[in-house]
Amino acid sequence: MTTQEKLALLEDIFEMDPGKLKEETILQELDTWDSMTKLSLIVLMDDQFGKKIAGKDIEKLITVKDILNLMG
Repeated sequence: MTTQEKLALLEDIFEMDPGKLKEETILQELDTWDSMTKLSLIVLMDDQFGKKIAGKDIEKLITVKDILNLMG
């Protein structure tokens, strides 16, 4: 899966228009970085990438690039 495809998945859970999310985007600056989005991220990581992540892992995320790194 390409970086652009991963960004598109994230834009979907962040409820953003395509092409708006960048790797350097700071998660805390997003209005939609809330508990529901974090839960959606946990589900996405499990369903799409077969990776289990916990809330403590999510709290360590600073930028979108950090999420992409977790995706592999």
